[in-house]
Amino acid sequence: MCQIAIYPGTFDPVTNGHIDLISRAHEIFSDVIVAVAHNPQKKPLFSFKERMAMLKKAVSGMDGVTVTHFDGLVVDYAHKMKAKVLIRGLRMLSDFEYEFQMALTNRKLSSDIETIFLMPHESYSYLSAKLIKEAAALGADVSSFVPDFVEQALQRKLRKK
Repeated sequence: MCQIAIYPGTFDPVTNGHIDLISRAHEIFSDVIVAVAHNPQKKPLFSFKERMAMLKKAVSGMDGVTVTHFDGLVVDYAHKMKAKVLIRGLRMLSDFEYEFQMALTNRKLSSDIETIFLMPHESYSYLSAKLIKEAAALGADVSSFVPDFVEQALQRKLRKK
């Protein structure tokens, strides 16, 4: 039985929805690796080191959850970490087509890696890091969407721009 799952993503920044999915995955798997992707094509607001630090703080009380980073294909990283499962979140129907396409591509690249889709709590189902960044940039209060230290980091980062 597989006890290790990887939850890959950009996490720019980590949201309460991400934290909810990490918690849900940890109820199923004894070890959850939250893997921050180096993906400069997405042009993240936060550096990967900043994203890792925020994630580590967000999951600091969860035994069995570790935060790492990876380059390249997530299936290659899963093999390196001896994981057989990738966790992906589905918020709305609009996520399904992209996530399904990615899961099938990963399956074609490595048939021994399975993707499991988890739904966040309904109170987080509309959250996206992109939307939160846009709202924060326009001065919105995003305190109910992200941990307080993430909100503070957003304010500092957006003031510099």
